[in-house]
Amino acid sequence: MNRSTVPVLANCLGHYDEQAPMPDLDAHFQCVWTNAIPDDHVGPVAVVPDGCVDLLWKDGRLMVVGPDIVAASPELHGGTTVLGIRFRPGAALRWLRTPMSAIVGQAVDLADVWNPGVARELCLRIGEAPTIERQAAVLQQQLLKQLPDLERPAQGAGAIFAAMASGSDEIGGRISLLVERLDISERTLRRRSHDYFGYGPKTLDRILRFQNFLSLVRAQGKQAMAGLAYEAGYADQAHLGREIQALCGMTAGSFVRQITG
Repeated sequence: MNRSTVPVLANCLGHYDEQAPMPDLDAHFQCVWTNAIPDDHVGPVAVVPDGCVDLLWKDGRLMVVGPDIVAASPELHGGTTVLGIRFRPGAALRWLRTPMSAIVGQAVDLADVWNPGVARELCLRIGEAPTIERQAAVLQQQLLKQLPDLERPAQGAGAIFAAMASGSDEIGGRISLLVERLDISERTLRRRSHDYFGYGPKTLDRILRFQNFLSLVRAQGKQAMAGLAYEAGYADQAHLGREIQALCGMTAGSFVRQITG
């Protein structure tokens, strides 16, 4: 790939910041984030898959960004500041009342998958706020109003996500333990995984193994790639390289250089 066309990882572009949500939203959302894009930015951007779903405010629109299987390539203009709030694993199902498999790899208007009147009111209130900080506060305050009508996220969703994220043994063993723990069939487990996360346990495992590698690079920096691959759960360095190319559209070297600066 020509160096000039290598996409920039979104979290490495401009100023990215995460904060905890308001306490009453903590059971449903894991963070509120902003990404301020530099004024001179041009070129492709890559948002790598993480098994999560976000509500995203950008260019006067409130979108639901569904789970991805490969890196998304949103159009981000220079000078834009993007605001997002990330659902906890599996929590989006009860908010949106839509299986996540219906929005895999998509960004859809909130009004298309939620109460249209509530979604329009939410957009109006956020749009009236003068700063990104106030917009983040208004977004959360408006979401708080919906809590009385919502159940807490299903415990099974968190259990599935945690088991796939652990990478503690072969995926077959983790699936067997989940089936026993949740007292469901493997077929039901796959169906629930599609509802909660957009895809089955094996795809979720693949994405979270990649996220595990990403966390290791951030924590350890430029270590030997073979060692990082093994620690993250890959068969070898070549396996890691193929996965980064398939998921992100770039070489392992390009990926690590961006993360480590």
